[in-house]
Amino acid sequence: MANTPQARKRIRRNDRRAEINGNRLSRIRTFVKKVEAALEGGDKTAAADALREAQPELARGIARGVIHKNTVARKMSRLSKRVAAL
Repeated sequence: MANTPQARKRIRRNDRRAEINGNRLSRIRTFVKKVEAALEGGDKTAAADALREAQPELARGIARGVIHKNTVARKMSRLSKRVAAL
């Protein structure tokens, strides 16, 4: 267990950050799911709009350190390819 005041503070801080980062990741997943749902529906304009809305969320995830930049690049590439194929 934490013995020093600094260690106790780190534990409190880590708990807060974990909750915030979990919320951010959940938000990113929601935006990606909207794109995938539009793709499943076969609506190209809706899928393109959803993809346009998802891009800044994914970029924000990179900036905040929640998700790796290569992961986002791969997701964006695959989603863009699927939207273009409709």
